[in-house]
Amino acid sequence: MNKKIVITGAAGLVGQNLIPRLILSELTNIVAIDKHPVNTAILRKSHPALRVLECDLADENSTAEWQTELAGCDVLVIGHAQIGGVVPEDFVRNNIRATEKLLEAALRHKVPYLVSISSSVVNSMAVDHYTETKKAQETLVAASGIKQIVVRPTLMFGWFDRKHVGWLARFMQRTPVFPIPGSGKYLRQPLFVGDFCEIIASAINTEATGAYNITGRERIDYIDLIRAVKKATRAKTRIQRIPYSLFWSLLALNALFDRNPAFTVGQLKALVTPDVFEVIDWPSIFGVQATPLDEALKITFCDPVYSHITLDF
Repeated sequence: MNKKIVITGAAGLVGQNLIPRLILSELTNIVAIDKHPVNTAILRKSHPALRVLECDLADENSTAEWQTELAGCDVLVIGHAQIGGVVPEDFVRNNIRATEKLLEAALRHKVPYLVSISSSVVNSMAVDHYTETKKAQETLVAASGIKQIVVRPTLMFGWFDRKHVGWLARFMQRTPVFPIPGSGKYLRQPLFVGDFCEIIASAINTEATGAYNITGRERIDYIDLIRAVKKATRAKTRIQRIPYSLFWSLLALNALFDRNPAFTVGQLKALVTPDVFEVIDWPSIFGVQATPLDEALKITFCDPVYSHITLDF
């Protein structure tokens, strides 16, 4: 119960959801590392007793501060990632270069076990900056030789979701018409981040090893997922299909003015890519009960403590 746990990318979606669950399980010796000033401030406010370092893992000037935290570290959770954006260098810097520096320090401090948060995109047919750099990141972690578990989640949603379903829900509240590209019949296998964090907590306790595709157990078309989100949030917007080419053009135009848009042309291509991801029996493997989709959406958007906290991009 006294394990020292260091989490990178700790102020993002997974970290913000994982930390309260670890604390509830009396795993309180946690060091949270993230480079985002607004989101680290949110993390500090939610957990005043938590040790939080605002550091960029890829920045040479900040290495001394965060690397010393790996001394005596029992579990390293690799959660940092560049998920969205339109600048290729951002993906290389945050998914590859930062991981190289982190693993060098982990080996130097003899970290005995790590949890690597990868992504289902490593098994996807999509080809984009995120997919390719996440593949490279997973290769780097495997080559380190450190005892490890690799978990590859599909599209996640839950508290603190700034990029995916959470952003769509907020957009839904602001617009009278919600556009859907093409038919909207694009298969999704969304994963409740609460379930995913329980899987990570289980792995930390048992020091499980191997690589696992953690897929949402309910299949749903994108347009039906949007309808379910609309129901859960009680939004009044009208869902409207528009031609794919028009949707693409609007995203491309937006990217000219927004360096870090919430939804990009690359993500649109990934959305319509016909991927079906493996569904393993992760409830039995990790002893975690899967939360039904409708219930998970209700938890996401109706929780009195966390539902109204919005992370920054």
